[in-house]
Amino acid sequence: MTPEQIIKYAILAEALDDVPADLTGEQVDDLYDENEGDCEDVKYEIREGRYETKVPCECSRHYESQSVAVQAPNGLWAGWTYWYGGGKHGEPEAIDWIGDAYLLAVQEEEKMVVVRTFTKQEAAE
Repeated sequence: MTPEQIIKYAILAEALDDVPADLTGEQVDDLYDENEGDCEDVKYEIREGRYETKVPCECSRHYESQSVAVQAPNGLWAGWTYWYGGGKHGEPEAIDWIGDAYLLAVQEEEKMVVVRTFTKQEAAE
């Protein structure tokens, strides 16, 4: 499955009910083409990514960028550069982010995290 198909698969899974977890890349393309109009809002939402990956990504003097990823129902991952900002006349959503996507290998591990919250105390007299 290509990175583009993984992203389309993730979009379909969020936009439609009962999308099987065992589709082939060709089936994903066909189903996406049939339902593209129903997927536009979810496509826009997923463009921001579900996870920030910290994978080195492209940069531009016109836009901010970060590397993000999404997981398809079949467990495969794809990543891309999320472009944002650009000021009043910027249009980062016009950049072809799906066509520039790449495959990701992901290793998950559970970690225990300590979170500290600090507050300022009044000085004792």
